[in-house]
Amino acid sequence: MKQIYLLFLLILGFTVSAQSVEIAITLKDADTDLPVEDATVYILKTKQSLLSNSEGKVTFILNGSSNIQVTHSSYVKVTVRSSALLKTDNVIYLKSNVNDLDEIIVTRQHPQKVLKNLVDNSIEKLTVPARLKVYSREFFKMDGDYTYYNDGLMNFQLFGKDKNFKSNILVEQNRSFGLVYDQINSDVLGYNLNDIMENYYNFKYLEPVLVPAAKKKYDYLIKSFTANQDYYVLLITPLDNTAALRDDFKIIYDWKRKIIIEINTSVSPSTLSNVKEKKAIGAKNIYKSNFKAIYRLDGENYYLVSSKEEIGFERIEKNKTTDIEVRNYFVTTNFSNQNYSYKESEVFKDKTLYNKKNTILSTYWDVSGLSSTEEEQAIINQLQDRTP
Repeated sequence: MKQIYLLFLLILGFTVSAQSVEIAITLKDADTDLPVEDATVYILKTKQSLLSNSEGKVTFILNGSSNIQVTHSSYVKVTVRSSALLKTDNVIYLKSNVNDLDEIIVTRQHPQKVLKNLVDNSIEKLTVPARLKVYSREFFKMDGDYTYYNDGLMNFQLFGKDKNFKSNILVEQNRSFGLVYDQINSDVLGYNLNDIMENYYNFKYLEPVLVPAAKKKYDYLIKSFTANQDYYVLLITPLDNTAALRDDFKIIYDWKRKIIIEINTSVSPSTLSNVKEKKAIGAKNIYKSNFKAIYRLDGENYYLVSSKEEIGFERIEKNKTTDIEVRNYFVTTNFSNQNYSYKESEVFKDKTLYNKKNTILSTYWDVSGLSSTEEEQAIINQLQDRTP
């Protein structure tokens, strides 16, 4: 009888340990105690990638134990064992890599040429063919009021090579709440899914600073990256007193492997202040523009892990002006270099998810790789309540 009881306990213990457990982690700066945003959290067992939100938070469901890697371009890499974590309220402190050395790197080639070589080498190194399971999220705001939200879980099958990347998309699940007004053209709503991966894999967002004429419009400077000795940072800023709408660029790259790790672009307040306001009907006066893309090197695999875009503009109409803001997130939650099987009829052809009928098979947003902040969740709930 005692042996049966012990066997029962062993079976029970195995069953409990094998159950799926939701784990929540908050990432904080060890020196400032502030949340760390845009850190990549990688679950080795499931090969799932997550991105910390503006509250530094990630949540995921795990069956059994796994090592968990936390990486960020500005912090020391951390690896923890999931068995050492509680189900909720885990805080991991990240130690900054920043040191006092901030050296200008002198190169034989013009920094623009260095960037061209980086882009070419990065394109060559990107893993294709590949399958990326991607979670996308979009908030739409008009005249200060959130009016629309959508998110979706998609599979991108990438193929092609050498600046001829292509992708097919299968939408697994999606949902949308709110209303898109008739006067809002679909082209202002975030991603054009038909070419978004091609743009990321061809580094299209860097084209303005790669053309020969850009040398007369921008200042290029390569510096050591104080946050990580393995990286350099290439800073590209518009020349003073420009009247054109030009971004500031910050490109973080691995100077040994010669691949791009992170791209940041934004239009600075000083640039915006010099731009002449447009008054023609249909014109757009941009007052906010930010973009960030993060790429991951995992062994031999190199791929896009996340992106974030935000744009705000005033559109001139006949008798009024309309303020429009769009905020988009794109997270590769799982990567595989294996193809998936599908029918051509299953391929998604539209530009965005906003006009696609809701398909909800599970609470996919809870394991999406990007947790909603409290503010974002309140917006989603509000729009969901409004939706007929």
